Amino acid sequence: MIHVVLHDAKDTVAVAVVEGIRAGTELTAWIMDDDRMISLKALQDIPIGHKIALKDMAVGDTVFKYGIDIGKVVVNAKAGEHAHVHNIKTKRW
Repeated sequence: MIHVVLHDAKDTVAVAVVEGIRAGTELTAWIMDDDRMISLKALQDIPIGHKIALKDMAVGDTVFKYGIDIGKVVVNAKAGEHAHVHNIKTKRW
């Protein structure tokens, strides 16, 4: 079962595509551009449609989704944690 999807192997976040991802769940992530799978463990509950960190990220790090820069980390995030507006902000303003 695919739980999360990312487009580019350099993406640092993936999107939850199923309901009910709970902390401790072993996840399968599909890298669409490479048509391959990777695994990670959810450290927090991840709502469907929300992002999950694929690697540890520190304040100031650039966040990549769809192979492009979507913002910066404003609160440290560990691989497997919920990645959303509480720890990622756009660089636009």
